[in-house]
Amino acid sequence: MTAAILPEIALSAPEVRQRIRRAELDGPTAGLAPGHVQANLMILPKDLANEFLLFAQRNPKSCPLLDVSNPGQTLLTGLGEDIDIRTDTPRYRIWQDGKLVAEPTDLMDWWRDDLVTFSIGCSFSFEEPMLAEGIDVRHISQGCNVPMYRTNIPTRPTTGLHGPMVVSMRPLKAADAIRAVQITSRLPSVHGAPVHIGDPALIGIQDISRPDYGDAVEIRPGELPVFWACGVTPQSVIQTVAPPFCITHAPGHMLITDLLNTKLAVL
Repeated sequence: MTAAILPEIALSAPEVRQRIRRAELDGPTAGLAPGHVQANLMILPKDLANEFLLFAQRNPKSCPLLDVSNPGQTLLTGLGEDIDIRTDTPRYRIWQDGKLVAEPTDLMDWWRDDLVTFSIGCSFSFEEPMLAEGIDVRHISQGCNVPMYRTNIPTRPTTGLHGPMVVSMRPLKAADAIRAVQITSRLPSVHGAPVHIGDPALIGIQDISRPDYGDAVEIRPGELPVFWACGVTPQSVIQTVAPPFCITHAPGHMLITDLLNTKLAVL
């Protein structure tokens, strides 16, 4: 059953996870469980975990870490109560040798005891204060997934990991774009301020109507495309370096945690 994005339904984070666990929700999570931090996922065998930890530390805009599990740990106690990484994300991606081989709604057939889960901050968290100030977040108002693009912006590599930055995009009026910069600058743990505003070709995006991940949204006359670093960046790294096995979330299908967005802001 594919669920539409339903920002008007104020389910709690545990209620949303339970519905996901029961396979009643498998769609994008933008707007669900208002007030709660959502997380991108990178799940790797432990022999690659230290390398990815270094990569995340070198690329905090794309990979702001919220939590790192122990090998084999399935309950993510650092993110809330009764969060099972194997069942509580609407849709996952299974990668083998850099190729996407499956998009299951749970990991029961894929889980291994050597897997380490990296939970990465998500830009959905900064959309809440934008909405509170009357800024139209287009993918929410259109009821679709956020558009995401591979760029020509390089990440800072490690010995074994490298690849281009992925960005998410929200079209905004100039005044709203200025306010969005102010809002998101206070939230570095969920990607912080934009990395680019304006001409998408300058960051290697040739056709903004054809995102690499997610859905295209309407860009109205007088609006500027505003781009933020995105937690899907590790998936571009996977496609570049082709590790033997790893798991991610499907873009836009996040893990909803018990952490509160209000606790993320820095003064």
